Amino acid sequence: MSAIEALKWRYATKKMNGEPVSQDKVDQIIVAAHLAPTSSGLQPYKIIVVTNPELKEKIKAVAYGQSQITDCSHLLIFAAWENYTEENIRAVFARTHQERGLPGDSNSDYVNNLVANYTARSEEENFTHAAKQAYIGFGVAITEAAFLKVDATPMEGFQAAALDELLGLKDLGLRSTTLLPLGYRDAAGDWLVNLKKVRTPLNDFVIEFK
Repeated sequence: MSAIEALKWRYATKKMNGEPVSQDKVDQIIVAAHLAPTSSGLQPYKIIVVTNPELKEKIKAVAYGQSQITDCSHLLIFAAWENYTEENIRAVFARTHQERGLPGDSNSDYVNNLVANYTARSEEENFTHAAKQAYIGFGVAITEAAFLKVDATPMEGFQAAALDELLGLKDLGLRSTTLLPLGYRDAAGDWLVNLKKVRTPLNDFVIEFK
């Protein structure tokens, strides 16, 4: 199956049937997001996996009662760094150099420049940038789920501050960005499942400069 075929199959599932997704498939989806590109390779986000039914109920309460949260098999929460700091930037490159067998001062000019640029910006600017990186991984996870015929529902409809407090994300230096319930569609109960997928016509979607 090509990526295009998989993306034609997928849709934003509105009703899930509660069937479990095998752990190996969940792991594949997470690994795909883990391999997604990020600016300067910093990977400024984490994926939180929730399967606990009681916690799902609490999350549902701050996500406008969306049933996919409690009906899904695994709930993935993408949470971005709340800020870029000198410490977390240098930690990434220290690990990179160690794994590549390079001296600790490799690329020092580049790393110093990153530190200077990021730390000069406001926390909100940096969070917005980190959240954009999380969205790249989010999209890759959705695509991998489609390849595996696992249904997923991209969600921004939740109270981020309330979710962050519920999960204690501030203590981890994180802020939630998006939710991704994984499961299987309840075809009989989902109003969207049989509707035609509609997108902007390609000739309106693409602008070419030749």
